[in-house]
Amino acid sequence: MALALHSSTPLINLKENRSYRNPDDSSTTVGFAKMKPTCQLRAKNSTQESQISRTERERSFSHTIHELQREKLHGMASPHSHSSTNVRVPVFVMLPLDTVSIGGSLNKSRAMFASLMALKSGGVEGVMVDAWWGLVEKDGPMKYNWEGYAELIKMVEKLGLKIQVVMSFHQCGGNVGDSCSIPLPPWVLEEISKNPDLVYTDKSGRRNPEYISLGCDSLPVLRGRTPIQVYSDFMMSFRERFKAYLGEVVVEIQVGMGPCGELRYPSYPESNGTWRFPGIGEFQCYDKYMRASLAAAAEAIGKDDWGRGGPHDAGQYNQFPDDTGFFRKDGTWNSEYGHFFLEWYSGNLINHGEKILAAAERVFEGTGAKLSGKVAGIHWHYKTRSHAAELTAGYYNTRHRDGYLPIARMLSKHRVVLNFTCMEMKDGEQPNEANCSPEGLVRQVKMATKTARIDLAGENALERYDGGAYSQVLETSRSDSGNGLSAFTYLRLNKRLFEPENWRNLVEFVRSMSEGGQRTRLPDSDRIGSDLFVGFVKQSNVRKTISEVALVL
Repeated sequence: MALALHSSTPLINLKENRSYRNPDDSSTTVGFAKMKPTCQLRAKNSTQESQISRTERERSFSHTIHELQREKLHGMASPHSHSSTNVRVPVFVMLPLDTVSIGGSLNKSRAMFASLMALKSGGVEGVMVDAWWGLVEKDGPMKYNWEGYAELIKMVEKLGLKIQVVMSFHQCGGNVGDSCSIPLPPWVLEEISKNPDLVYTDKSGRRNPEYISLGCDSLPVLRGRTPIQVYSDFMMSFRERFKAYLGEVVVEIQVGMGPCGELRYPSYPESNGTWRFPGIGEFQCYDKYMRASLAAAAEAIGKDDWGRGGPHDAGQYNQFPDDTGFFRKDGTWNSEYGHFFLEWYSGNLINHGEKILAAAERVFEGTGAKLSGKVAGIHWHYKTRSHAAELTAGYYNTRHRDGYLPIARMLSKHRVVLNFTCMEMKDGEQPNEANCSPEGLVRQVKMATKTARIDLAGENALERYDGGAYSQVLETSRSDSGNGLSAFTYLRLNKRLFEPENWRNLVEFVRSMSEGGQRTRLPDSDRIGSDLFVGFVKQSNVRKTISEVALVL
């Protein structure tokens, strides 16, 4: 616990809180911690590493253990029956984005081991880690380096934890919560420099290097291989390297399908101030491959004029729906042309997801590991008729059309869990002018997954440590309306998580999720509700662990 609290080198650097304020009501302001985008995957100065003396750290660890031993300790909760209202929901914790270094080794392995030990003792089921394409296949096509991940997975196994591994085919950097920069593999960037149309492009010609455009999914544009083949080969390499762990330790493979690993277009990029909340974003269909696809679709129905580009009246990234001809209340989104374009745009995205997931299903079939796919929680402008921000991201969801059921049904074909974000958000926390409804959006997705008969898993969209956010997740975890959650992954492991009050909130949350979310607080007699790692090892081993951790923090 204190192993991170008293460290001078946090696992993730944090930025100052950012608040969204409703100008008409100051009481609706809520602050979210956002990670500072300064990590460049390089070693820290040795003087920074020694800002806190070893003596002070050991004193802090000893005091923490003394306090913990005075608490009433509880055992791990066993799963409940699989009734719809009382199902154990396992909780995972996301590891830092730079868990594996640019050189391919595990960052701060001793600190990681101690952190994992604390999570285990707090009742957490396991952890999630990004397997970055830009790190693993950095040295050339089909030259894979899994060594840092191998060390982590062995560590997870040793502690009796589970791990979810994300096949991260996107760039890290430039989006909410990105704390470091991990570009696509250098050899892929070289191909992009030769052919800039390999990446998504907006109507102004702005290229986005986060992810390869789905327009070239089936074209051999990456040194003789198609992007789908490249992703498949990457997953095959992972399967061969870790086949002994699949299904037992590696329990889930989350398949990246777009920016931030989500099935969507990069319609709201934060890098360089291009987009800011709650802008509507822009359509990303102007690379030559997407334009050719649109032209062919228009020609097929005898409407050649519709294939010359995206909507001309869809506005700019930071506008509101009513500022545009396309998204306003009676806009062209609801015209014959609008239906054509949005069907094509969203349909291509679903087809892209299907191609990748079909490949993943072939690779991991029979391994025992679940497959999951992530869908973004785009909750702003949800209360408007057009749902503009969802439309630009590729989700054809409007007041008159359910855009999430087709996605859920596609996932169902390949037995894939739908992982959804913004589970912690409440409508009342959002600024009025943004017309947000994260709660309404979550309810809709819960019903879509229930109808499609697939599991629903959840994540929090932004860093939250408060009881209100946990309570909201507990509410959405239940199946009172649509599907309940099959699992929840908490964002993210860092120094702040181990602060005393934050840690207590996490452990209480994990305990309640293990009981089906039936109570939101633990009784006072068990207010921390955690064995913590001191309950599992001898006192002499505890002292040894303290000394070892003190050497690396």
